[in-house]
This record gives sequence, structure tokens and C-alpha cells, in this order.
Amino acid sequence: MNDFLTHGRIIGGLATVPDVDASLRDYRDRLGLSVVEQGALAADLAASWSCPANIGVPYATLAPTSGVPCYLRLVQQPLDPGFVPTRTYGWAAFEITVQDVFGWPGKLAGSGFDIIGQPREIPGLPYFVAMQMLGQGREMIYLNEVRENTPTSDLPPANAPVDHLFIVILASPDRAATMAWYADRLGLDEGGGYTIPYTMINKAFGLPDTHMTSLSMAQKGRMPIVEIDDYPDIATVRTKGEGMLPPGNAMVTLAVDSLDRPGLDFITPPTVRSGAFYANRRAATVIGPAGELLELVELG
Repeated sequence: MNDFLTHGRIIGGLATVPDVDASLRDYRDRLGLSVVEQGALAADLAASWSCPANIGVPYATLAPTSGVPCYLRLVQQPLDPGFVPTRTYGWAAFEITVQDVFGWPGKLAGSGFDIIGQPREIPGLPYFVAMQMLGQGREMIYLNEVRENTPTSDLPPANAPVDHLFIVILASPDRAATMAWYADRLGLDEGGGYTIPYTMINKAFGLPDTHMTSLSMAQKGRMPIVEIDDYPDIATVRTKGEGMLPPGNAMVTLAVDSLDRPGLDFITPPTVRSGAFYANRRAATVIGPAGELLELVELG
């Protein structure tokens, strides 16, 4: 890790996919990410994520060619037939900064990605243009071309065709309580908020196009980190197989200044971990207020 990492920075997102090799053909060969680690999931790491059924399964870690130390991990797990994206609480999407978002639908034709939201400019939001797609594990990925900073946050332009993950989206049953947890437990700030007709949510729940969703940004200073979306009451808790990871967007890893912050109830005690992802730093995982798996890596 280098000086890019500061308190609150996103180190990575983890998605479950039915076939790691097949998904690598999408993320590596189509999006151009580089594989930096690949192997079988170790027992102690699976224990720290409370997924003993995943011990020994294939996984891969990918990084952008820009050199930013922010990673996407793919862990092999059978598809959950009952999982429908954007209908349950927990991690809903990973947002990646890219160049030329309008060019990506054509480049991804014939891949394993299912484009469910074409790139479009949103009136009143001139800061970025995003598109939405599902991977083979029904993980939701937003490709986002940054146009300018928002009044309350700095958005990173891409230094590669597909660069790093820079916002993670959390579906919450109580936006205010979730924001308070990230502020109290992790020392993050409440940034800008919006109330918008959120197309992905309205489609998923069969709501009118005019239905409005409120969202808040948990950030550090002007650095955006977690977008917290207020999901409708008809959303449900995400179910998962016995001893497995949650389906789809399964986990997020953040950098923190200390794992000794009060109020953090870890699944297993903090442990020093090696490899490109951890760089010989202590790491541990908690379950957040929306039921989300949140791994924390200590900078100190």
C-alpha cells in the first residue's frame, strides 16, 4: 500500500461469482483489470468473514492498471436462486471510475455482463455520468465517468480506461441510524445528501418512476466513501447459504487508523495478514447496521 491509503479509503470490494475463471474473462479480459492474486480461500480468512463453507474455494484479486491500491476480489460460490439484486439490505453496488462511459456498452457486447442501465446524464447532477450492469454473480457494478467535483465532495477522474472502486453503495432500512453508526464507530463525516427518482430502486420494486429515494454520503473530509440509500419498507434482509458469504456484492474493505476504536464487535480477533491486499497489516471484520460485512484494515 502507498500514501493513497488514508483513514476511510476503500481498499476493495468482494463479489461472489459462480465461476471465477468465467468472471475473469469479464473483469480481466474485457474491463482490463490485472490479476494480482489467485488461489484457494484460506481457512483463517474464511473464518474472519464467517463463511466456513467457502474454505478452499477459488478466488482472485484484481487491480486497476493505474496502480491505485484498490482491489476487486472475486470468490467462487454457487448462485443463490432466490437472490434478486437491489431488493435487499446490505451492499448494493460498487462504483468504479472510468473513462468514456458511453463507449463501454459496445465494448462489453457479448460479455458476461448484463447492462441494466445505459449511460445517461441526470438533470441536476452534472458531476458524473454512470451506467449500471450485473456481473455473473448478480453483483451490481456502476461504471462512472467523473465530470467534475460536487459541492461537498471530490470525485476521482479515471487514469485508466477502468480505474478504481471509489464509492460503495449500501442499502439501509434506516439511513439516519446507519449514518450515525459510520460516524460514531469509524469517525466518518456526513457529506451531501440527495433525494432523487432512483431508477434502479424503482425498477427493482416496481415503484412509479416518480418515486423518490433519499441518500446520504459517508465521507472523510471531501472524500466520498459509502453512499447510504434509504430503501423502501418492502425490502428484506439478504439471505445466504449456510456458512457462505452473502450473494452478489458481499463485502467491502476500508482502511482505518486503528482497530481499537470502541464499539467494533469483530467476528474474529484482529490478525496481521500478508499479500498485496493487506500488506502485513492487522485486519478484522464486523457486521454493520444494515447487515453488511465490513472488513477493516489498520493503517497504523
